[in-house]
Amino acid sequence: MNRILIISLLLAVLFAIDWYVYQGALLAIKGTSNSLRNVVKYGYWSLTVITFSIIIFYNFGNPNWLKGTSRSLIFTGIFINYFSKVFAAIFLFGGDLVRGVKWVVSLFQNPSPSAGGNTIPRSEFLAKTAMVAGTLPLVAMSWGIFSGAHDYRFRRKTIYLPNLPKSFDGITIGQVSDIHSGSFFNKTAVKGGVEMMMKEKPDLLFFTGDLVNNESSEVEEYINIFDKLKAPLGVYSVTGNHDYGDYKNWSSQAEKQQNFKDLIEAHRLMNYDLLMNENRYIELGGEKIAILGNENWGAGRFAKYGDLSKAHAGTEEAAVKILLSHDPSHWDAQVKPNYKDIDLMFAGHTHGFQFGVELGDFKWSPSQYAYKQWAGLYTEGNQHLYVNRGFGYIGYPGRVGMPPELTIITLRRGEA
Repeated sequence: MNRILIISLLLAVLFAIDWYVYQGALLAIKGTSNSLRNVVKYGYWSLTVITFSIIIFYNFGNPNWLKGTSRSLIFTGIFINYFSKVFAAIFLFGGDLVRGVKWVVSLFQNPSPSAGGNTIPRSEFLAKTAMVAGTLPLVAMSWGIFSGAHDYRFRRKTIYLPNLPKSFDGITIGQVSDIHSGSFFNKTAVKGGVEMMMKEKPDLLFFTGDLVNNESSEVEEYINIFDKLKAPLGVYSVTGNHDYGDYKNWSSQAEKQQNFKDLIEAHRLMNYDLLMNENRYIELGGEKIAILGNENWGAGRFAKYGDLSKAHAGTEEAAVKILLSHDPSHWDAQVKPNYKDIDLMFAGHTHGFQFGVELGDFKWSPSQYAYKQWAGLYTEGNQHLYVNRGFGYIGYPGRVGMPPELTIITLRRGEA
């Protein structure tokens, strides 16, 4: 379909939403001063004009005039604006539906002498309720940006492994995942999250992928922050689906390949031991465990760069094997059926959808409809999977009910 037609249809739909909600807004402020009504009128339609101008210029002008965080924040603002209006429109439509049914019924009834016609006015109370309802997602999503985006929370779990060597009994593992440095807008807050992790003094640190959104250059100004993540037994990392630049149109394959080389170099500069379908042994007291690192492997449409057979090769003498693999779908697809000797897998990828509800043992997020394992600890038999909710964010630059996560796992020897 022609782009002009698509954008025209989009703008027509948005204008219809604007007009419908505006009628409700006028009713909601009925009886207020003229100055307030003028503020609402000019403010409301000025925002529409600005939004339409951005959409038109972005699609028919220079799309590169907005980049990175600025583009994310502007389009997030547009999304929040119309999402809130749709929310209000649902309430208004419910009232209009009832009003329409009453009008139809009135056609078959004898009008009373005082009725003055069959017109059934819109409810002023319902209009006010719709406007209040429309502000709820606006407030929640705005709060999710300014407060929730960097409200780092620790998640702590103890995992029991029967084969864990005595020398490793009680070691702590810190996990950070899904940094998405290209989305950050508050460098001080990011630094604070790293400092929080380092105060825990974990013995081992894992980073499970998605250092950037698309381009390796996104992490350049954050290297001197994330290189502060250190641990006495090492910092180990793997790549995520966003690290390969697959979601950007490159001028050439060579440019894309160079971008990935630069990403690998960023891991080196941060002193992360990047495991590309390979493994490392960690030794304590003459006893060993193996850390396996798999390149991104995702079920369905996600890229499968990983080769677990290579990462697993040569780990036979390890008493315990720990796998780093970005996408949790890898656990069901390959790890559980084919690698029963992998005791524990660390993943990320889902972000917990950056939206959800977690109260005690209850947790819900739209992410659960896409991923069987989407946040927290999962155990089947003697195998375990931990899915980190993510350090950063992408798309919507915030979090609502699903704060960014710093994971601390304690390994204990024996049965749970």
